[in-house]
Amino acid sequence: MASSILVTGGAGYIGSHACKALARAGYLPVAYDDLSRGHRAAVRWGPLVEGDIADRPRLCAALAEHRVAAVMHFAAYAYVGESVGNPALYYRNNLSGSLSLLEAMRETRVGEIVFSSTCAIYGTPDAVPIRETAPQNPVNPYGETKRAIERALHWYGQAYAIRSASLRYFNAAGADGEGEIGEDHEPETHLIPLVLGAALGRRPAIEVFGTDYPTPDGTAIRDYIHVDDLADAHLRALERLRSGGASIALNLGSGEGHSVREVIAAAVAVSGRKIAVRDAPRRPGDPPALVADPSLAAQTLGWRASRSSLEAIIRTAFAWHNRAST
Repeated sequence: MASSILVTGGAGYIGSHACKALARAGYLPVAYDDLSRGHRAAVRWGPLVEGDIADRPRLCAALAEHRVAAVMHFAAYAYVGESVGNPALYYRNNLSGSLSLLEAMRETRVGEIVFSSTCAIYGTPDAVPIRETAPQNPVNPYGETKRAIERALHWYGQAYAIRSASLRYFNAAGADGEGEIGEDHEPETHLIPLVLGAALGRRPAIEVFGTDYPTPDGTAIRDYIHVDDLADAHLRALERLRSGGASIALNLGSGEGHSVREVIAAAVAVSGRKIAVRDAPRRPGDPPALVADPSLAAQTLGWRASRSSLEAIIRTAFAWHNRAST
């Protein structure tokens, strides 16, 4: 009988890709999602339990009914601007909801969790590439709540023997290589789907926020990582915990940065479409460059971002968005 893994936020973008990877590896992914931001159609590889992350009795029932062996935790709000405008929402869902999940795990004696963290815990870095030892100075409530959960996991590990892997993503992008699932947010704030939306005529132009950064072409640089690579890292982290590995926090990135203008140029090349561009002022709090040092993930998980070339990311994303529009 396949081991069941509870995937909170399993109807969302990264969570659904993780469910597919789990199923391929012989696990039964049990998606737990309130569908407020996820999509029922993205749950294809195991059962869906509809529920709020703050509903501890519902979580306990799901953990017990499905005899869950471990948890992957993706159920968080992730819009930086929204977190600044409505921090209460983020502390209530991201932090209080995660504590609800940890208490449900304690009650049902589930002792392993892979946590979806973020590079936003570093804030504006002193240097790039960013290592796990870099200072953590988040500049928005989204990053603050993720850092708080990482600290809670540390202390829950000390007190209650819950072992964890906190995976600090850089910029998740791309779509399932087989075209079954992809990125579908409302509202959409991520650069690549916005650029592809302009290529497909769904929006008139793409805005470039900041053209005077201290970078080669003046636009901000980010480390983009294919969502399938992220799913693979979650699976490896899970199996490390299940084999007795200690708690750990890891950066997940490609180790390469691409500017906004490079992303737009790659989207033009892949799509064969013209993309109108409008220059706009910088957004407050946007650092010039965020690039991961992923060497610790390579050492501990044997993981590298093997599908995260900019061309591969945009090609899979364009194929999915183009199919979704027909």
